[in-house]
Amino acid sequence: MSTWSNRLKELGIELPGVAAPLAAYVPATQSGSWVFTSGQLPFVDGKLPATGKVGAEVSPEEAKQYSATCILNALAAVHALVGIDSIKRVVKVVGFVASAEGFTGQPGVINGASELLGEIFGDEGKHARSAVGVAELPIGAPVEIELIVEV
Repeated sequence: MSTWSNRLKELGIELPGVAAPLAAYVPATQSGSWVFTSGQLPFVDGKLPATGKVGAEVSPEEAKQYSATCILNALAAVHALVGIDSIKRVVKVVGFVASAEGFTGQPGVINGASELLGEIFGDEGKHARSAVGVAELPIGAPVEIELIVEV
């Protein structure tokens, strides 16, 4: 039987270290069979690759890649708490997109996260989702994502 950690290796994906919280919260918490992550920003080596609003300073294509980075950071938080191989299925993704006035492509941006979950988890990666446009995100991030998984 293949494991999710083996699947990540097959895809050439290495989970990053867990991003340090910016305030008074934990990266992930478990309640019963559910693991909830805090909002994850697209940190790479502790830094944001870009700041600004999607549709202005950040292109939708770049933001889509950043949403994939956010989901990897969320998976890293889950892995640190319970181990990636304990995931039974992805339940929900909530994506926030710092949006320039008039930008309505939030679903396409958050597809970066959803598509990567599908690559990794197959049918167990199919999930409910929200893609929300917001005026600002912490420290100027263009995208933030929360993840809920069943373990």
